[in-house]
Formats: sequence, C-alpha cells, structure tokens
Amino acid sequence: MSKQILILPGDGIGPEITAEAVKVLELANDKFQLGLTLSHDVIGGAAIDKHGVPLADETLERARAADAVLLGAVGGPKWDKIERDIRPERGLLKIRAQLGLFGNLRPAILYPQLAEASSLKPEVVSGLDILIVRELTGGIYFGTPRGNRVLDNGERQAYDTLPYSESEVRRIAKVGFESARVRSKKLCSVDKANVLASSQLWREVVEEVAKDYPDVELSHMYVDNAAMQLVRAPKQFDVIVTDNMFGDILSDQASMLTGSIGMLPSASLDAHNKGMYEPCHGSAPDIAGQGIANPLATILSVSMLLRYSLDQAAAADAIEKAVSLVLDQGLRTGDIWSEGHVRVGTQQMGDAVVAALRNL
Repeated sequence: MSKQILILPGDGIGPEITAEAVKVLELANDKFQLGLTLSHDVIGGAAIDKHGVPLADETLERARAADAVLLGAVGGPKWDKIERDIRPERGLLKIRAQLGLFGNLRPAILYPQLAEASSLKPEVVSGLDILIVRELTGGIYFGTPRGNRVLDNGERQAYDTLPYSESEVRRIAKVGFESARVRSKKLCSVDKANVLASSQLWREVVEEVAKDYPDVELSHMYVDNAAMQLVRAPKQFDVIVTDNMFGDILSDQASMLTGSIGMLPSASLDAHNKGMYEPCHGSAPDIAGQGIANPLATILSVSMLLRYSLDQAAAADAIEKAVSLVLDQGLRTGDIWSEGHVRVGTQQMGDAVVAALRNL
C-alpha cells in the first residue's frame, strides 16, 4: 500500500520553498522506491481566501488520513486585521492540536561550510549540534481563559493563561530523555520555575521522569539564562526540552547560531511518530514571490519526514548528504551568502539539491 503525503504550501514564501522540497521528495520516491503518493491542499491565509477559515474540515480530515504532512508557512499582512480566531496562525495551531502533534523536534546543526555565516565566532559554534524538544500543544498558546476586557477604570486589558497538566509534561519529558539517550545522554530542561507555577510543576515532573533514565544526565536552567548561554557557550547543550513558548523563542535564537533560520527544519510528532514537517521560519511576506528564499530548511524537513514517520533512514541520509554537497559547491541563497560564494535563488538551490541527490 502506498504512503500518503499531504502537501500544505501555505502563504508567503511557502509555495516557493515547498515546490523545491517536493522536487526532492519526488526524486527520493523514485530513487528509493518509497511508494509515496503526494496530494496538495491549502492552509492559513490561502485557506481563508478559499474557504473563509484557516483550516477547512475536509483539509483536516485529509491530514488525519495521511501518513505525514509537509507544511510550508502561514500568515501575512493581508490577513493581519481580520478577527483573531480565524487568522492564518489559528489554522496551524488547530492542525497541531487536532492531530495530537505534541512533540516538536527542532535540530540546530551548524554545517561546517556555514561557520562564517553564523553571527558568532567560528570557534564558539564550530561543531554545533543541538536538538530542541518543544512541547507543542499546551501552554500559553492554547490556554484558556484568554481574551480582552475593559477594567472598571475604563482601561483596556488583555490576558492569556499558561496551563500545563502533569501528563502533558510527562510525555514531552519522555521525548526529551529518549532523544538524549541516543545522542550524548545530556538533557537540559528549561523553565522559569522561580516565577511560574506551571514551571514549578514542569520541573517536578521532569525530575520524576528522570528516575526512569539513570543513564541520562539531567540539568535545569531558567529560560533567561538559557537564552544567554546559547550565545555565550552554545556547545554546552545537547538536547533541550522546554515548553511551547520558550521552545518557540529559543529555537529561533538557536537558528542564528547555524547561520540562518532558513537552515532549520522541524518535525511535529504524535505518540506514534506520525507527523507534520515544516521549516522553523515563517512566511516571510517581504520576500515572497521574489525567488530568493532559502528552501533548504524545507528540504531538510523532507529528510526528517522520511526518517521519523516513514522509517526510511537511507533516503533521509541521502538528502542530508545532497544538501551538504551543494554547500560544498559554494552555492548560497542570500541569507547564508558571503564573499567568495555563488549567490543563487530558490529554484536554483532546489535544482542543485536534486542534481546532487540524483548523482549519489
């Protein structure tokens, strides 16, 4: 039986970068005889324009039926002033919640060819390989009550809620420990337990889960210190596990250590490794349609899709090697370009990865 892959290009640069990733996926499908069937649908602003909502019920059902989902990006200024509950980002949050994609894996790996593209000194970031494990379906992005109100004195006030249950913390902690166990056996749990009640529970539960993983060294760090340490000495980290909002912020910060957020893929997984795969960056509406966006994060997300949801390690390894070979050739999109290298556009970069993969 063929494996069903649903492609959701989204908004902004989403369609451009996804088109290049699909070319790589189609070649991998042929080269490794994966038996994949690809289909396309809309999400985010594109879905609002077509259906009036950021995620149509029929799209959600197609995502449920698929073996994996490849997503581009959502959002843009066109939809910034519509009602908050139907903005493009709500479609992304809904599909994560409805598919139970609670575990977000965000690797921050510095390719040696891009050491000079990092904002830090090469000796600080050379050899960097961090995995951020972010809880994805709880916390302040989903908490209720939330909203706006007018106080008795006439002043406007907005409020959000940051809840975490013991079971939510326990299951993401297990993902963190399991990930650390197959790497360097070091896990840093990031929270704000000196201030937040939710973080105090977070830390307690992580400590309880740690008893099942005596081979993994556990440490704790407040999120503000973690942000500082990522810049001061990032290679002290191996696996970081943290909540939804902290993981969102820290993974974007870590992206700059690697040269560009355009290099960071991600996997959002359920309890059975069915997942949705997307680049960590947003829709970048300021450069949409110009053909200059970096497609490598989306291409590397295809590699994660093959590795985690389809158990196709050989195909995943080949795509990652193809990306490295293209960087060896000196090809760079604008976000990672520096003197002495060849500046290329989105399609040229995608074509180069396809050519490298074909020749492996």
